Amino acid sequence: MNIESMEKEEENTARDVMMVVVVGTPKPKGYFVLLLLRAACMSSTHGGTRAHVNDISRVILNHCNTLKQLHQLHAHSLVTGLLSSSSQTHFLLTSFLFSATSLLQNNGGSGFRLGYAVSIFNLIQNPSTFSFNNIIRVHSLLSSPLPALLLFSRMRRLTLPPDFHTFPFVLKASSHLGPTHAISPAQALHAQALKFGFAADSFVANALIHVYSLCCRLSDACRVFDENPERRDVVSYNTLIDAFVKAGEISRARNLFDEMPVRDSVSWGTILAGYAQSNHCDETIRLFYRMLESRVRPDNIALVSALSACAQLGDLERGCTVHDYIRTNGIRLDSFLTTGLVDLYAKCGCIEIAKEIFDSSSDKNLCTWNAMLVGFSMHGLGQLSLNYFTRMIEAAVKPDGISFLGVLVGCSHAGLVDEARKLFNDMESVYMVSREQKHYGCMADLLGRAGLIEEAIEMIKRMPMGGDVFVWGGLLSGCRLHGNLEVAKKAAQRVMELKPEDGGVYSIMANVYANAEQWDDVVKMRRSRDSKRVKKNAGCSWIQLDGVTHEFVAGDILHPRTDEICSILNGMERHQFEAF
Repeated sequence: MNIESMEKEEENTARDVMMVVVVGTPKPKGYFVLLLLRAACMSSTHGGTRAHVNDISRVILNHCNTLKQLHQLHAHSLVTGLLSSSSQTHFLLTSFLFSATSLLQNNGGSGFRLGYAVSIFNLIQNPSTFSFNNIIRVHSLLSSPLPALLLFSRMRRLTLPPDFHTFPFVLKASSHLGPTHAISPAQALHAQALKFGFAADSFVANALIHVYSLCCRLSDACRVFDENPERRDVVSYNTLIDAFVKAGEISRARNLFDEMPVRDSVSWGTILAGYAQSNHCDETIRLFYRMLESRVRPDNIALVSALSACAQLGDLERGCTVHDYIRTNGIRLDSFLTTGLVDLYAKCGCIEIAKEIFDSSSDKNLCTWNAMLVGFSMHGLGQLSLNYFTRMIEAAVKPDGISFLGVLVGCSHAGLVDEARKLFNDMESVYMVSREQKHYGCMADLLGRAGLIEEAIEMIKRMPMGGDVFVWGGLLSGCRLHGNLEVAKKAAQRVMELKPEDGGVYSIMANVYANAEQWDDVVKMRRSRDSKRVKKNAGCSWIQLDGVTHEFVAGDILHPRTDEICSILNGMERHQFEAF
């Protein structure tokens, strides 16, 4: 077939091709042949350059929306014999590899076979730096670091010069080795980048900052950042801020954030997440409002951080403001936002709203289920917690330790002993979830509340690890409730040994002795507490009024309106007395 007849066939099928505009619809006869003919024609009119490969790849990607379509096109090229021409094979294969890499980048790894890309690469005779970059990039995208590093070594043995694309791809691949094993190849690649003069390139520098940060080498990451002030971009700042946040150095992260000439949604989301995770809730909310004032659209990380901060503060008013923003701007509730909203409303006492949001969501992950289970337990709804745990299992969501803790706490508050006992026994045998101290502590509390003191003691004896404060404290609470003085003494002694600074245990034992009318022991216990200078943590409560959260601690006189509060309380007491 000559060029004239090829062009004629292209003209005859062009109209049919233009009619196909919907992704994934059946292609007309000659569709893939047309693409190959176009590529062949370009091969005859362009030189053997990288631009030539880009042109062919552009044609391929304009018509291949999926990897399946790319495989079909490749198959047609073999059937039609277009890959048998030595003048076209190199460029077509390189174009197929580049196109496969681009589709992987854009569509994710679903349905992508690493072997397919490797087989194309292996067919390319005398692969160029461009070809090596693409196959290294494929391995990086598929979290396959060792082959990527071996390919880089092979490239160097062939004396092929790396370019400014090579180092970011291979550095990203090395980061998949993990913090312990990535540092050595990262340092070697850094040396190579310096040797070839690419260390100052912004893409290479950002990749170095990322991998050093991942390896907890903040000093090295900062050195790369400081060496190229004129090459810094928003990615450089964001990468280092994220490293500081993950290292728990929120002050350094904030200083860098404040230095940024331009901030994007990632910058704001990262610093907000840092403050929320370090329990700086008020600052998280203040920064969130600053972000809105700066007209930067918050991403889901920023929104989840703001919701988390409001939930921890019990700040329903501002939490509802964040929720209103989500609704007003038509933001889709993914599993993370759903979890944040369920957690917010559950912790702020609105369990029905939390349940409504949960039930209406079609995007739930393990954390979403856990937030709902814990929410029910916080509100004493043990049976609902059990019901939703059953639904969770039916939805094929594997529970973890938090799931069981949430349900066990709910059972404890609702007195569901048999259900809790079965769940506790099934943890390891059925669900393969290891029991931890808090699970034993919850069971000790539940059995103690139910008066099953001996069963609680037997459980503690069978523990693979020694009981901690939660375990013995749970048993002690049950003993106080049911007046078991002898076991209470043993449990209290263990709590005092494990946590000598806890003054609460002295108060509990004083109450146990008082209930048994052993007044001398009450006095001894209080004197022992005073001599050791330990205090029970004072009770604390919050109330929000006009957007301001007021904290009240037992015996505290530091509130600015203490006199007014005491005056009102005295008046209430006087009126109550007069009523009698």
